[in-house]
Amino acid sequence: MPLTLVTGGTGHLGQDIVTRLVREGHRVRVFARSPQADTDVEWAIGDLATGAGLREALQGVDIVINAATYSPIARRGGVRPMDFFTSPSAVDVEGTERLLSFCSAASVQHFLHVSIVGLDEATLPYARVKLAGEQLVRRSALPWSIVRAMPFYYLLDKLLAGLSWLPMWPVPTTLFNPVDTSDVADHIVQCAFDGGRGERPEIGGPDDLSCTEFARQYLDARGMHRKILPMSLSERKARGMGFVVSHGVRGQMSWADWLRGQYPAARAAA
Repeated sequence: MPLTLVTGGTGHLGQDIVTRLVREGHRVRVFARSPQADTDVEWAIGDLATGAGLREALQGVDIVINAATYSPIARRGGVRPMDFFTSPSAVDVEGTERLLSFCSAASVQHFLHVSIVGLDEATLPYARVKLAGEQLVRRSALPWSIVRAMPFYYLLDKLLAGLSWLPMWPVPTTLFNPVDTSDVADHIVQCAFDGGRGERPEIGGPDDLSCTEFARQYLDARGMHRKILPMSLSERKARGMGFVVSHGVRGQMSWADWLRGQYPAARAAA
C-alpha cells in the first residue's frame, strides 16, 4: 500500500486530511516539529522552514500532500499594518522549493499542493507568497496536482471574533463563499488517489453570501449585538483582498451549520 506524507498535518486542515486518510485505510506519515498522541500514523520530526528531518521523512514515500503554510493573519486571528507590506516566505516558498527537490530525489509519484482560490488577482503579501510557492509546483518535473481552496470557516470565525471589542463593524458587501476544512479534506484526499494530475477543481463553501450576511449570522450565533456598517468595494479591490466566489466543487457544510456546532450554548441561551 502506498505511503502518504502529509506536511502541515497538525494544522486545522491537516488534521482533517490525516483523519480521512486513516479512516480510508491509507498508510500515513505526518511531518511535524513535534509528535502528537495519534498512534494511527507515523511521525516524522522536522521543520519545513529549515529542511531539518525532511530527507528522512520522505524515505519510502509515494504521495506527498503539502498542506503546510505560514500565515501570520491566521495565526493571530487579526490583521496588522505590517501584513499589507510583508509576509514570511520560509515555509511557503523556500520550504516548498526544498520539499520539491527532496521529493524528486526520493522519486515521489504524486505531489499534491494545497493553495488558495483567487491568488492571481490577490495583492496581499501572504497571497503573493502563496502564489510564488504554487508557481514552483507548476514548474516542477514531478507529477503534481494543485487544489485551490477558499478561506476556511475557522479563520473567518477568528477574524470576526477579533472585531468583538468594536461597537460597529465595517464589513464589505461583496460576495464570498468560505468553506469548512472537513469538506476541503474530503476533496483533497479524493484528488490524491483518483489518478488525476495538474490543476484540479477548486473548492468553496455551498453558499454565496455577502460578507455582511456572514457577519450577521456570526453575531446571531454568538448572541452578540453589534451594528454592521456595509462597505462597498469595487470588484478589483475585492479581488485584490481575496473576496471572491469559487465556482468549482462545493462543500456541504454551511456557515450557519458550522456556527451551530461551534456555539450551541449561545444559541440555546438566545
